[in-house]
Amino acid sequence: MKRQTTRVITVFAAGALALALTACGGSDQPADPEKSPTENNQTTEAPPPVDDLTADATAWALTGGSEEVFRASFDRWNAANPNATVQVEWFANDAYKEKIRTSVGSGNAPTLIFSWAGGTLADYVANGAVADISDAVAPLLGRVLPSVAANGQIGGQTYAVPNNQSQPVILYYNQELFDQAGATVPTTYEELLDAVEKFKAIDVIPISLAGQSVWPELMYIQYLTDRVGGPEVFQAVLDGQADSWSDPAITEALTKIQELVDVGAFGNTYGSTAADGGADTALVHTGKAAMVLQGAWVYPDFLNNAPEFVAAGNLGFANFPGVSGGKGDPANIVGNPANFWSVSAADSPEAQATAAAYLSAEIYSDVQIGEFLAIGAVPPVVGIEDKIASADSPEYLTFVYDMVKNAPHFQLSWDQALPPAQAQPLLDNLAQIFLKQITPEQFVTNMNATLG
Repeated sequence: MKRQTTRVITVFAAGALALALTACGGSDQPADPEKSPTENNQTTEAPPPVDDLTADATAWALTGGSEEVFRASFDRWNAANPNATVQVEWFANDAYKEKIRTSVGSGNAPTLIFSWAGGTLADYVANGAVADISDAVAPLLGRVLPSVAANGQIGGQTYAVPNNQSQPVILYYNQELFDQAGATVPTTYEELLDAVEKFKAIDVIPISLAGQSVWPELMYIQYLTDRVGGPEVFQAVLDGQADSWSDPAITEALTKIQELVDVGAFGNTYGSTAADGGADTALVHTGKAAMVLQGAWVYPDFLNNAPEFVAAGNLGFANFPGVSGGKGDPANIVGNPANFWSVSAADSPEAQATAAAYLSAEIYSDVQIGEFLAIGAVPPVVGIEDKIASADSPEYLTFVYDMVKNAPHFQLSWDQALPPAQAQPLLDNLAQIFLKQITPEQFVTNMNATLG
């Protein structure tokens, strides 16, 4: 694919760059988790207006998860900059993914483009769809864990910046059900199979899975492939090596997935359960399922939808089990280092300047860090251990922060890491694996065909 030159934001004033370092006031005290960000004193202070901005910008963002933090951030910015606001539309996850592909391809994307980086970002850059914002966001990147910031960089330039919490995939569980079943939190695949049998014996779904959405099924092939063969296996796929899907670790991971289906690990209705709306997590906090493998983005949903369940200490969390004899480090994690904002190269320079000024002023300010921690989300920011220790849910927040900091390898979700032309066949074939419509060998053949 021919690489096109991306436009660089040049109209962003130096004074706006400095704003990110000076306009981040607010209390360091944790917010009340029962209030929205705008109801906590620490979030009501609007940043000073930025001079010389002359145009509104637009953004599309996701509902659920950290939505209330995003809303508070946009509200603060718009109150301080009425002549250079950010106008936002909100979408559910699956609907957004469909709409954004079309809009970017047609040159009608919002000014701020929400993404997961990876192969999608590389495609945006190759097609000149997003702007090089390296200079505009330099102060912001100084606050971000380097391993996370790197996901928005291509060819040494920054085309996207993280905008919310780190999102490793975590095994959440209902402690009451574990006690009732006499089960222990699994640390190996064999222990996971043992726990499945114990939960079936008390008529509880062992593992909640939103199979209708398909993408939650990726978490299983990712973790099992890593635990069996290590991160080098998928790296070969990313590198485009011929027949790289034929690695025995992938076949073993697929075989174990179908074994879990066969033993009833996911119950009988996982194919009709959707992730949007939190149907999979609801099965856990209502006592219908014992576990759910999901990203850290669902913890705010647990807090919002089942605060008494969480407050009582009934929500447990652990890393995905290891595989005996496997090459992968059990401390490796998968998921999303964060979600990201890019700036559309198709919008006017004036709108780009507003978007970049918003990013530098609002993203990971002291105020916003406090808001994230208040909803149980851990932003990938350097040196926030003290803030975490003084926040509500410090045990969970520390668990997630340490997972990210200490992981030997953090694999981006495969549907985002791969180019779009390979990501959709991956989802289609994986859905067929879970439904037992194809064999692991057929999956491998089908996916090798996408590497050409």
